[in-house]
Amino acid sequence: MRALLLLSLSLWLLGGCAGAMMAGTVGGAVMLNDERPLSTQLDDTNTEFRISAVLATDEALKSQCNINGISMNGNVLLIGQAPNSRLRDQAVKQVQSLQLGGKIHNQIRIGNPVSFTTRSNDTWITTKVKGRMLNDKNLDMTRIKVVTENGEVFLLGLVSREQGDLATEIARNTSGVRKVIRMFDYIATN
Repeated sequence: MRALLLLSLSLWLLGGCAGAMMAGTVGGAVMLNDERPLSTQLDDTNTEFRISAVLATDEALKSQCNINGISMNGNVLLIGQAPNSRLRDQAVKQVQSLQLGGKIHNQIRIGNPVSFTTRSNDTWITTKVKGRMLNDKNLDMTRIKVVTENGEVFLLGLVSREQGDLATEIARNTSGVRKVIRMFDYIATN
């Protein structure tokens, strides 16, 4: 019985490692093939750190909410949960105080922070969507950022309309996805 439990635990841990390896590999490929200049990529990363830091300094937000900021091309996507509209608005004001220059897309849902199980499932959904995108030879998924929050998949990137439509269809047809929200910046194609 103990051997079966250890084997099951090992397989479960290895499954998590495979997902992490895939996410790391895909993440590196995304950075190398990203249409954004390296300076924009670094600015977006710095913006995400600044958002995390400002939200962490607010004790009410830190203790009662689950909010994350994702930056792409200078625009910010705020996702997560706040128990009431007052705290949601407080989080948005904290991020606005950073004067980042781009748009702030508030997608914070009113409700209790999601469970660890839900966050783990979101990670798995993101991995599945990225894997399906990677396997589609008609899609350059290295230009697309996929973020999942409570079964909602957010697609960000600098893509053509055709690539955005294809990525959206792939995400919509992935098991576990409740909703797809497109937040693309479109490039002109000839």
